[in-house]
Amino acid sequence: MALKDKIAFGMSLPHRSIDPIAIDTIRTVAQRAEALGFRDLWVTENTLDHVSCFDPVVILTYAAAVTHTIRLGVSVAVLPVHDPRLVAHQWACLDAVSGGRAILGVGQGRPQHFKEFQVPMEGRVSRLREQIEVIRTLWTQAKSTYHGRFYALDAAMMSPKPVQQTLPIWFGVGHPDAVRRAATLADGWMGSGGSTVADFARSVPLLRAALEQAGRDPATFPISKRVFMAVDERAEVARAELYRWYDEVYFNPDGTETSGIYGTPEQVREKLEALVAMGANHLLLNPVSRHAEQVEALAEVVGLK
Repeated sequence: MALKDKIAFGMSLPHRSIDPIAIDTIRTVAQRAEALGFRDLWVTENTLDHVSCFDPVVILTYAAAVTHTIRLGVSVAVLPVHDPRLVAHQWACLDAVSGGRAILGVGQGRPQHFKEFQVPMEGRVSRLREQIEVIRTLWTQAKSTYHGRFYALDAAMMSPKPVQQTLPIWFGVGHPDAVRRAATLADGWMGSGGSTVADFARSVPLLRAALEQAGRDPATFPISKRVFMAVDERAEVARAELYRWYDEVYFNPDGTETSGIYGTPEQVREKLEALVAMGANHLLLNPVSRHAEQVEALAEVVGLK
């Protein structure tokens, strides 16, 4: 059985890169991913970064304009550095212009984000909860009233609303407590590309148990992982490309072996099968170079062509 018959696959847009990114390449990847049958396109948010990275709403709006049906997600928007009222409006607008294709992935971010944006870390979990409540309230209520510790609304009105009856909010979190919270607060969960395969193997059972406790079906709840990867008939070429990514972007060359996937098509397929066996029902494939070539090669690996 082909991998595409077991789970859904997303494709990363080329948006964060060591090297310059041509807009033509972004368009090519978006359109080919849609034509080949990938379910969704994804980007990240890295505002203050040592490598080039497009703003997620901007680049996904562009992708929406050059595609028709493929879904459009960020994993993750670092929610604590944003005002939830603005986030609610931006993503409702993206959902409207794309015809109901948006997926908002959110995360707590790292300590550096709080420092860079002068956001206090005190009460950060409560803040995140309130932000999600504010966003969903603005998406669903004609007039929104909300009074929390951090945010307040009084008969606030926001338009347009999302096209989707429920614009999904996924969590991209790794701490065990945060993974458990995803079971009650989120509509999906994605392990980060920088997290290890071993982290993913430990997180999935925690999430599944929390989902069952909350009365939610783990089989229908998106359980995913971003996978930084490189495929080539010459395994050593693929490894060199992935090593450069982890070394220069993450300053963690060991991630080449512990977090990423590289190798020949057969080797890559086997490693993806292992993630499916761990409980993934969705995987975000994130090539780190030669993006237009890799979307074709990975479509063959998972059985989309």
